[in-house]
Amino acid sequence: MARKRSRPSAQGSVIATNRKALRDYHIIESYEAGVALKGTEVKSIRQGKINLRDAFCRAEQGEIVLHGCDIQPYENASHEQHAARRPRKLLLNRGEILRLDEALSQQGHAVVALEAYWKGRLVKLRIGVGRGKKFHDQREDLKKAAVAREVDREWARFNRGS
Repeated sequence: MARKRSRPSAQGSVIATNRKALRDYHIIESYEAGVALKGTEVKSIRQGKINLRDAFCRAEQGEIVLHGCDIQPYENASHEQHAARRPRKLLLNRGEILRLDEALSQQGHAVVALEAYWKGRLVKLRIGVGRGKKFHDQREDLKKAAVAREVDREWARFNRGS
């Protein structure tokens, strides 16, 4: 099987992004978090078998827990296998946990996973505090993207000399 190439970012090479979160939420602030993973989960992530589409965070007993992150089972594992959508503890410092807990207690706010990336040999997760977008906000974003695309096309045409 051909291996997916990951693109480099400011943090490291990106494993997966959650484009749905950027479409559905206004991201107010973001944090970098470590993820408590099992060995088979890391091996599966190395193969690119991670999906952040429905990933969100909850505050549970003084910890931030990631729910809905789908890491497919590692095929070459012997007897020790992980559940694909199990809750995973996020590794944050106490101040960040308190700020995220406060943000989650506010009406209309959610903490969603934005992207997973490698930092050295560790898997890191960028999570963001977001406020849900209304339908008209999503339409405005689409209009802005269409205008930006058109401007880029015009600049490209102008630079070619046509």
